[in-house]
Amino acid sequence: MSIPPPPGPHQPDPAQGPQGPSPAPDPYRPPAERQQPYGPPPQGPPAYGQQPYGQPPYGPPPQPYGAPAPYQTWGQGYSPYARPSSVNGLAIASLVLGVLCCVPAVGLVLGVIALVQIKKKGQSGKGMAIAGSILSGLGLALWVAALATGGLAGAWEGFKKGATEGAAFSVVKGQCFDAPGETLDGLTYDVDEVPCAGEHDGEVFGEFEMSGSVFPGDAAVSDAADERCYPLQDAYVMDTWSLPDDVDVYYFGPTRQSWRLGDREISCIFGNTDEKGTLTGSLRVDATTLDDDQLTFLMAVNAVDKTFWEEPEEQPEDDLPGYRDWARDVHDTLDDEVRHLRAHTWTGAPAKPVQALIKDMEKSRGEWAKAAASDDVNTFYTHYDAGYAFVDGSTTVTARKALGLASDPPYYDDDSSGGGGDSGSSELDV
Repeated sequence: MSIPPPPGPHQPDPAQGPQGPSPAPDPYRPPAERQQPYGPPPQGPPAYGQQPYGQPPYGPPPQPYGAPAPYQTWGQGYSPYARPSSVNGLAIASLVLGVLCCVPAVGLVLGVIALVQIKKKGQSGKGMAIAGSILSGLGLALWVAALATGGLAGAWEGFKKGATEGAAFSVVKGQCFDAPGETLDGLTYDVDEVPCAGEHDGEVFGEFEMSGSVFPGDAAVSDAADERCYPLQDAYVMDTWSLPDDVDVYYFGPTRQSWRLGDREISCIFGNTDEKGTLTGSLRVDATTLDDDQLTFLMAVNAVDKTFWEEPEEQPEDDLPGYRDWARDVHDTLDDEVRHLRAHTWTGAPAKPVQALIKDMEKSRGEWAKAAASDDVNTFYTHYDAGYAFVDGSTTVTARKALGLASDPPYYDDDSSGGGGDSGSSELDV
């Protein structure tokens, strides 16, 4: 037990209280209590370099006798409040992905990783990690089931349809429409469908889709329309004689902007050659509107017409070998026409007119065979003119009338390409 130093010249004796000497320290009392003074600290300033008597250096002020020691919270450091443990970020991400079900496999993996990190780092968020893992597991099971049943494909198609809404022509093959401005100029995707029986601005006779991820350019779209729309026209209007002279072929195709939205479709359209003119009645003449006799007849004669349109561009004087090859093709096509017409059973009114047509086609076939064997241009012209005389002649008109088909031969000028219209299709402005 240490003995306190003697009092200085201006300090009272610590052994003396205000009422006299204090009892001697009890050696059996706890040291913490022996170190506490009974009375208040002495008055007066301490000596230089000393602390007030009974106050530990740099510590808290002395407590009254018998008072418990101050309680210090573990881990507080310099903060007045205890810091809560952090929430694991992966647990939050797992829960979000589990709720959204967008990528359930990722949410499940993040949930497992989050549980491991929470255990090691003492973080919070265990409940979120477990919930996210469960929801992600359920979402993954649903995705697998959707893939197995094809439901996901249907959902994806629905999504694409919704994403491209407004980027596809609103009418399809066989439908007629009115343009917003009562003219095909400035046509937009959204037009008003109207019955084909009345007046209308346009009629869609075909459609097809282009391919590729990059927009090929306006010229490529126009070329594709020229190449694909006319074959679709022949399939839609098999009776080419029924197509009015004031009808032209137009198309409505994708632009650079609509291509980005997934638009790849080109719509082939009939419109009036006069921008202020209209159409009346449907122009459709195909298997959906024809009977068996009409369909057989048109399939036979249209094959011959197609071959005639393949006539060489040069004159026979400049390309006699080319014309001879073409004359041979005409002969072969006429031979097929005669064979198909003879193979069909004709009854009623069309029977005799069709038989008369068959005889004329056999005569025409003979002339084209002689033209193909010609050694000089003059001989070729002789059989060329004789063979053409039977094409669209009187027997053809009579047979058409008996079958209930158009009977006025179309007028072909030098710039036309069949069907009564200009050779080039026209693009509709978007």
